[in-house]
Amino acid sequence: MTADLISRARAGDGEAFRALTEPHRRELQVHCYRMLGSVQDAEDALQDTLVAAWQGLGGFGERASVRTWLYRIATNKCLNALRTVRRRPAKAWDIPGVEPPEPTRTGEAVWLGPFPDALMDGAFDVPVGPEARYEQTESISLAFVAALQVLPPRQLAVLILRDVLGFSANEVADMLDTTLPSVNSALARARSGLDRRRAQLRQESSPAAGSPQEDAVVARFVRAYERADLDALVELFTDDMFLSMPPMPLEYEGREVVVQFFGLLLDAGRQYSLVPTRANGQPAFGAYVRRPDGTRHATGLFALTLAGDRICAMTRFETGVFAWMGLPLSLPGE
Repeated sequence: MTADLISRARAGDGEAFRALTEPHRRELQVHCYRMLGSVQDAEDALQDTLVAAWQGLGGFGERASVRTWLYRIATNKCLNALRTVRRRPAKAWDIPGVEPPEPTRTGEAVWLGPFPDALMDGAFDVPVGPEARYEQTESISLAFVAALQVLPPRQLAVLILRDVLGFSANEVADMLDTTLPSVNSALARARSGLDRRRAQLRQESSPAAGSPQEDAVVARFVRAYERADLDALVELFTDDMFLSMPPMPLEYEGREVVVQFFGLLLDAGRQYSLVPTRANGQPAFGAYVRRPDGTRHATGLFALTLAGDRICAMTRFETGVFAWMGLPLSLPGE
């Protein structure tokens, strides 16, 4: 069946080409996102991959599977993008009337964006290789993807192909046109670099998506935020609560300073409505602020990382991500 599709696609049959590539489209998009940290950049890389595959099908030697061949193309398109793409610059604080507290530190991956759960359907249906070290759900979490972004491009590619997807070292060497010792050396350095950021990878104790435990924490958060109940938020945050807000580089670690930050927002006389969605396998919310005429306008997207029955991290994104999340930029008045 695959041989017939390849033959027809080589003859110019677009439907045959789509039949060959469509089963891998979602997982390739997730792969590009892990490498680039931005859903828009990932979509661009995916489109470039499909164009290159269509144009290069005549040179496909069938020594590897179609899936492996597509990963080879996608990985190299992402590496090219990392060498040439201009990353979004850091943005200054721009909420009028609110002066943020001094940040704990400044973030490096200010281009990081959320990946909608709606785009993950079918992405994890193909079993990973036996050498994979990370669960697929963990490897799409915001903390994990943010940690990946600080790795050098070659190390980033090797770690994802080996430890997330489970390709063999020989397969990775072939994909990257390099040697086996080079792959092993890059993997060792990548693992060392990722291990130094282990404190950010807090998915181990997260409740299952859609579970009663997750629903209970989410409901408490929505109730507290919409009521501007700072005391209720304090009860939800862990002691090491972490807040980031790309493309602003400000990062806050520790419940006290995070509460101070939210105290400024909620004391500003604003009234918020939260609309639920999901990003990176995590609960997320479009936040809308009420205007004097009663209409509600988008002000940001919050993605939560849970630890048991509490919140251990939160990432705030700007309204430019709303279209990807299927959220409107305004809501009618209530």
